[in-house]
Amino acid sequence: MKNSELRALEPEKLKTELLELRQEQFKLRIQEKSGHTVKPHLFSKVRRQIARIKTMMTESESAKGGQL
Repeated sequence: MKNSELRALEPEKLKTELLELRQEQFKLRIQEKSGHTVKPHLFSKVRRQIARIKTMMTESESAKGGQL
């Protein structure tokens, strides 16, 4: 997802997306350890997507805190 798409999502949707990405990251690790061939670029792709979502969540929380 692009940053603009992530900013448009509600906090609950962001949490759901984060959970899905963490599950994907776990599946990739399991596949790698079990000997299946995994494309190495997928590890960094998923990790960066997780970081983007966490950043969006932090920004939205700090924006709420700044308004009070």
